[in-house]
Amino acid sequence: MQLPQRQLAVLEAASATDERSIDAISEETGLKPETVTGAAFELEDDGLLDVVERTDERISLTDEGADYVDAGLPEVRLYRAAVGAGAADDPVSMGQAIGESGLEGGEVDIALANYARKGYGTVENGQISADPDTDPDADREAAALATLAESGDGAGLDVDVDPEVLDRLEERNLIDRIEHTVRTVTLTDEGVTAMMEGIEAAETVDRLTPEMLSSGEWRDVEFAEYNVEADAPEIHGGRKHVLRRTAERVKETLVGMGFQEMEGPHADAEFWINDCLFMPQDHPARTHWDQFALDVPPIQELPEELVADVKSAHLEGVDDDGDGYHSPWTEEVAREVDLRGHTTSLSMRYLSGYADATFGGDGEPQRVDFEPPQRYFSVEKVYRNDTLDATHLLEFFQIEGWVMAEDLSVRDLMGTFEEFYRQFGITDIQFKPHYNPYTEPSFELFGRHPVTDELIEIGNSGMFRREVLEPLGVECDVMAWGLALERLAMLTTGAEDIRDLHGTLTDVEFLRNAEVSY
Repeated sequence: MQLPQRQLAVLEAASATDERSIDAISEETGLKPETVTGAAFELEDDGLLDVVERTDERISLTDEGADYVDAGLPEVRLYRAAVGAGAADDPVSMGQAIGESGLEGGEVDIALANYARKGYGTVENGQISADPDTDPDADREAAALATLAESGDGAGLDVDVDPEVLDRLEERNLIDRIEHTVRTVTLTDEGVTAMMEGIEAAETVDRLTPEMLSSGEWRDVEFAEYNVEADAPEIHGGRKHVLRRTAERVKETLVGMGFQEMEGPHADAEFWINDCLFMPQDHPARTHWDQFALDVPPIQELPEELVADVKSAHLEGVDDDGDGYHSPWTEEVAREVDLRGHTTSLSMRYLSGYADATFGGDGEPQRVDFEPPQRYFSVEKVYRNDTLDATHLLEFFQIEGWVMAEDLSVRDLMGTFEEFYRQFGITDIQFKPHYNPYTEPSFELFGRHPVTDELIEIGNSGMFRREVLEPLGVECDVMAWGLALERLAMLTTGAEDIRDLHGTLTDVEFLRNAEVSY
């Protein structure tokens, strides 16, 4: 009997009494595991081998879990720091304990979330206490991570760790459970007989070459058979991030609805970000608690005529019966530079006609007058000093948009949203009246999450007030909105936390399979 060399090597490495794994045979023969697997199936088809498959689950530490093996769990480090600061006797400042623990960024939230759960102490009103009877060295989750680390990458389920603790570590994204197929082979009686009678290696080739065709050699060689059902390595090609694909889908939808795209600076004068929006300069949202102020020289290039009109609107109001804010307004504040907290700064630049204006010499920049109707949008990043949670980030993408036309109403605005979100398969948008300094009437938009069934806020909108439009020189109605791109992606992909979409804890497998279009 003659067999291809790879089949003969596998057959010689197999045993009639013991099951041998594909990996063991691969190591012994020097053949690749996929080559051994293909040969084993071919030999099974010939009745010379029995191939047995089973699914094996392995456990490995994530990068975050491996880091905690060396540095310690965040809650354990916080407890030790709190005890060192005296929190076992009397509560101490949470800031002091966190500072001494060395925790940074997301580790602080992780530590606080698990601190009380494990009975390490309490965190209340900015104070932290530590239970003196708690032994951090007995932390079951820390011990489990250490055990898994000692077992090496890909520990089996027979590792000495409580299954409930494993479940908790998986919830915290500190371990991965990976299922893979394990194959073992055994010589059949027919295989043993063939080996005893003797088998020779047949010379085979695995590809047809130009030289074989030109020389005629192909007529005399034996070609290797291909098993198209054999497993092959899983290779993932590159793919655009789910947020990028969502943004592109949004742009396609709005362009299809007749909109043009706006562009503009991320760092801008407070004048464009807030003053043009009729937000008083002492408004709480304009403090450093909500905005990121930049330590740079103030912006000098502002259209003087528009600055005067905006100032007048703030101090005196507009129209005969208008009334401005009874609070100070200065150009110094208006010229300060912030990271934009919304892309409505772009809307102000475009509606005013100064979006593409150039400043030079002592002259006023040339203003472009827009004639209604006009439709504009942008999908760009904004920056806010928010608290990180399931629906908030410090920087995110906002879908800005506005329509300028005669005799617009709230019904037009609501209909625009219903048409826009319908393109993403979202048909149950809900509206709630709201207050904005720059729109009246105003309302928020809510969508129902497909997994949690909770209503989440997905945008804010309204009709621009006369105090906004008149200084800009706009004489007709303008309806406008700011929608959250990440929250739209949550509704279309089923992500339950905005941090599932981007950040250090993002699940790459989720991003690989997430779909955004309908």
